[in-house]
Amino acid sequence: MRPLVQLLYPSLLALAAITASPMVLHAAQPAPNPQYAKNFSIQEYPTHKLLSISGLPSQSKQPWQFALVPKGHAVPEIPLGAKLIRTPVERVVVMETVYIGYLEAINQLPTIVGAGTVDFISNPEVRQRIRNNEIQSVQVGQELDIERLLLLQPDLILTSISGDPTFDIPAKILRSDLPVVLTAGYMEAHPLARAEWIKFIAAFFDADAEAHATFQTTANRYEALRQTAINSATRPTVFCGAPYSGAWYVPGGESYMAQAIKDAGGDYLWADHPQQGAIPLDTERVFFKAALADIWLDPSHYRSLDELFAADNRFRKFRAAQNGSVYNNTKQVGTKGGNAIWERGIVHPDKVLEDLIQIFHPASNSPQNFSFYENLN
Repeated sequence: MRPLVQLLYPSLLALAAITASPMVLHAAQPAPNPQYAKNFSIQEYPTHKLLSISGLPSQSKQPWQFALVPKGHAVPEIPLGAKLIRTPVERVVVMETVYIGYLEAINQLPTIVGAGTVDFISNPEVRQRIRNNEIQSVQVGQELDIERLLLLQPDLILTSISGDPTFDIPAKILRSDLPVVLTAGYMEAHPLARAEWIKFIAAFFDADAEAHATFQTTANRYEALRQTAINSATRPTVFCGAPYSGAWYVPGGESYMAQAIKDAGGDYLWADHPQQGAIPLDTERVFFKAALADIWLDPSHYRSLDELFAADNRFRKFRAAQNGSVYNNTKQVGTKGGNAIWERGIVHPDKVLEDLIQIFHPASNSPQNFSFYENLN
């Protein structure tokens, strides 16, 4: 799902209402570097934490920074332009569904007071709170309800950015100095790197211990599963996607999906394309390369072969379709389109990897028990 993107980099700087001196660095405490994530770091000081983000599209060379200072404490010296956030935050607006997975994992769902893209939320607890009007929708289409955002008085607004000027932040938010924090987990190229952003999110809630424990358990299980797949005797050939708006977008060879396929013991057909983002192709080019592939993954929103073939009868010609080897990550899709894989699956990639291993290397005497995938029939 494409995230709602409301921020551009110059706008974020305009949001920062802090005029401060450069930080006195001698007070810094060593903090463990992320094991997998490349696009964030956390520095711990006696008086605060400094979170830095890099790897964002079209940004300046300096990372975006957020100074987390405990409520009631004096504001220490922080870098010029860093955004001050008082912690722990208690009222949160989430602009994309991925944050719900992180907040669930650190037991912070009750802090959500507003959300964008509410129809695509799948978490039952959050959906119930939306029905009870405990969580307000702050978005109509791609437009933000600025007045409602202001009335909610959030301590934190979590969102991300694509660099598309169409989604520049409205002037009303700039004047309001709302506490907007962007993340770049979607820019990571490894499933565990995306999951490790739980540490970044948790810092705003003083929930570091919960985040580290959750991530370490996930990482250990992911690596153990990966080792089992490495020892498999075969590596089935795999392709992904289906046409959307006239183009068939396949994951680049340096994407997190390509990495997941590799770790599950699959041979991804576009693995040699050194690209992290999606590659737009036409159906003919995909068929030329993937006609004899063993496995077809994630064919858009289709949940049966009849629906898939009705969209384009040429899909019948793929060997994976003829052999019934088409799998989609739609097992937990809700009535309004929300998919749990974009919430819990991002935070727990070990469960996604487990699904893929079952697809690529099914045990002869064991039924498939998927968390997020289903076999289209």
